[in-house]
Amino acid sequence: MRLGYNTNGLTGHRWPQALELMHEIGYRSVALTIDHHCLDPYSPSLPLEIDRARQTLAKYDMISCIETGARFLLDPRHKHEPTLVSRLPEERAIRVDFLKRCIDIARELRSEAVSFWAGIVRDDASRDEVFGRLASGLREVIDYAHAQNVKLAFEPEPGMFIQTFEDYRELLSHVDGPGFGLCVDIGHVHCLEPKPIADCLTEWRDRIFTIHIEDMNRGVHDHLRFGEGTIDFPSVLKALRDLDYRGGLNVELSRHSHIAPEVLLESFQCLTQLVRDTSDQKENTPHV
Repeated sequence: MRLGYNTNGLTGHRWPQALELMHEIGYRSVALTIDHHCLDPYSPSLPLEIDRARQTLAKYDMISCIETGARFLLDPRHKHEPTLVSRLPEERAIRVDFLKRCIDIARELRSEAVSFWAGIVRDDASRDEVFGRLASGLREVIDYAHAQNVKLAFEPEPGMFIQTFEDYRELLSHVDGPGFGLCVDIGHVHCLEPKPIADCLTEWRDRIFTIHIEDMNRGVHDHLRFGEGTIDFPSVLKALRDLDYRGGLNVELSRHSHIAPEVLLESFQCLTQLVRDTSDQKENTPHV
């Protein structure tokens, strides 16, 4: 696996500076949250930015995942809106178009996947109706991504329409397709899932395209620095090692941009030690 960090935790930095800091510390993966200051898909200078990003990633030997959770990029007044479950078709079309633009960026950067979520239901529509909205948009996005040879990593998110693995399983009964997998956020799993994190990772191993990681407390959706929550990280890293997971393991601390350099280093040191400890355990396991 490659340790990485999400640029949504460095909003006070220009994205090239963010990648430089990550590289200096030792990260080899980056989750690029597309935003007004990071590969803005609506900017006329996007082709130049993509070319610069391609060269920077190659220079630092970093893999990438494209993230789509910018807070106000699509609507300056309403956070994370519109979404794939918004009430009006024209609102949902804005999100579909945005995801297609992100797929184009992922294709150009040869990113692992495009990560995205369902959104929050803000009207009184029935569950069946909302699934209809979501499936309709997803079919279009899945077909487009498949044509571009880009993987899609759907993220169950606490508080959103699809927030657990069981919700995702139900979604698969409505819509599925080639390259449609999961973005697993370790904190979200700890927050909501009844099973141990390691069991969830094993169960969904064939669908996992990228992983977010941070600390969190059970039942509280608040991304915390390592050591501030209650996640049993040794068991998580052991499970990933046993599964031979080789993708990005990207720290997501989007509310820590004001102390980004400190938290970047702290997170890397913590994860590096965890990886080292689990590797030592494997080497010290007696062979029968």
